[in-house]
Amino acid sequence: MENGGSTSSSSGSSSSSLQASMQEFKLFETQSNGNGVYRVLKIDRLDASELNLNLRFIKFLGPYYMLVITERREIGEICGHRVHEVSKSEIISLRNPSVLSNIANSRDENRYKKLLCMVDLTKDFFFSYSFNIMRSFQKNICNHESGATLCKKMFVWNEFLTWGIRHLRNTVWTVALVYGFFKQTSLSEAGRNFKLTLIARRSRHNAGTRYLKRGINESGNVANDVETEQIVSEDVPEDHPMQISSVVQNRGSIPLFWSQETSRMNIKPDIVLSKRDLNFEATRLHFENLVDRYGIPIIILNLIKTKERRPRESVLRAEFANAIDFINKDLPEENRLRFLHWDLHKHFQSKTANVLALLGKVATCALMLTGFFYYQVTPAMKLDGYLSLSSSDADMSPRNSSDDDSGEYDSPEKNFRSSKNVDDGDYDVKPSRLQSGVLRTNCIDCLDRTNVAQYAYGWAALGQQLHALGIRDAPTIELDDPLSSSLMGLYERMGDTLAYQYGGSAAHNKVFSERRGQWKAATQSQEFLRTLQRYYNNAYMDADKQDAINM
Repeated sequence: MENGGSTSSSSGSSSSSLQASMQEFKLFETQSNGNGVYRVLKIDRLDASELNLNLRFIKFLGPYYMLVITERREIGEICGHRVHEVSKSEIISLRNPSVLSNIANSRDENRYKKLLCMVDLTKDFFFSYSFNIMRSFQKNICNHESGATLCKKMFVWNEFLTWGIRHLRNTVWTVALVYGFFKQTSLSEAGRNFKLTLIARRSRHNAGTRYLKRGINESGNVANDVETEQIVSEDVPEDHPMQISSVVQNRGSIPLFWSQETSRMNIKPDIVLSKRDLNFEATRLHFENLVDRYGIPIIILNLIKTKERRPRESVLRAEFANAIDFINKDLPEENRLRFLHWDLHKHFQSKTANVLALLGKVATCALMLTGFFYYQVTPAMKLDGYLSLSSSDADMSPRNSSDDDSGEYDSPEKNFRSSKNVDDGDYDVKPSRLQSGVLRTNCIDCLDRTNVAQYAYGWAALGQQLHALGIRDAPTIELDDPLSSSLMGLYERMGDTLAYQYGGSAAHNKVFSERRGQWKAATQSQEFLRTLQRYYNNAYMDADKQDAINM
């Protein structure tokens, strides 16, 4: 729930109950913005054990609770729509005075509350009041007129907790919280100002921590599924058309049934490959879902090792290849999965290989197949509130969580609002471009090597995006260009953030460190400390963290 003003709960049954209600009202009144306008949510607490309202509030063994955002901080804007992160939140008890206090304060009740608090909303959760931040910019544009749903999305982490309020057709009390990474920076090139935005959206399906969530589940959802979007937008006055470009890529665990048993005695637990899905049905479901989300082609960049003294990663590599071959047999040639093995570790060990340059060539080829999104937002569209959320955007019907976000691709040309039909005044509107398909990258953890490859793809895309916006004459950027360094800094921060969320430490950034010319001994020391930190978190902290995410 989001604090849109003052909140109160009323019972009217006793002075003590009324006093409790007024105390809750005062809590929110003092945090108002001072404009004298309040929204009041009345909650009937006459029943000692139930709320007389069809809301999905939090309930364990004792009373109901509200989870409320009480402070926010602006972290950026997209096409005039502000994006915020959570700065502070509170859990407020809706306990009726007649409820026994020994239940509300029991050991089990306190344990559940403690687990709930382990998922810290002030770390890496963000939202927007007026923009579908849980969707890529292309989806917002292409599906605008078809009635995009506000929630019931794989990237909305409070979807379950807010369903009751959305079911009442009132979204003023809730926002869609996205978990992952959001960073925006202002840059300049040849006297032209533009914003560079990097967004990572973590899927709430099959979510968890490194060794406790691996591979795929029966519904085709993989662990550590993250959608990364890179947006480049002109910084222009409001009465001018604004050019904007975005490109999307994906990372996710190897879509097979496999696991690693956590062990306090072993830093590298054995990889256990299950043979229960001989026909790779779950794997097929996963790639069908990717096609539903992004279209074709699906390009798979597999970065795991090809040769090892003791087979570990290479076992998964061989089985992954078998799965892709098996699935491709039943697909027409134009729909087949494009699969590339690229042992990043082997290339990095080679003194003659420039890993980023080679990955850049791979990324450029993938970009040629998928394309990227380009659009020109006119002043008329801004005045019309184009891309703004409305109450009609809220999804009021319950749906199975496994089909979230599926079927939305559905040929963007069909739903695309052509720029020729927009009243654009005296401005020339450039032809729009669409991305079709996606690059899906994985290593074992989808953290360290994957982040390097995603940077290479972003680097290749940035040149194309700036060229499309007319900011650069050539569609390429050299690695030693300051823009490449700025972009690398963003991807490095994103990699660290996602690695903390899934693995418990910052990412291993040997490739980035070498590129910056960092002292090798210092890099090795840093990598060793991060390995120890990740081991400690995986062995001692992740079990409770996984319980909290599950709850």
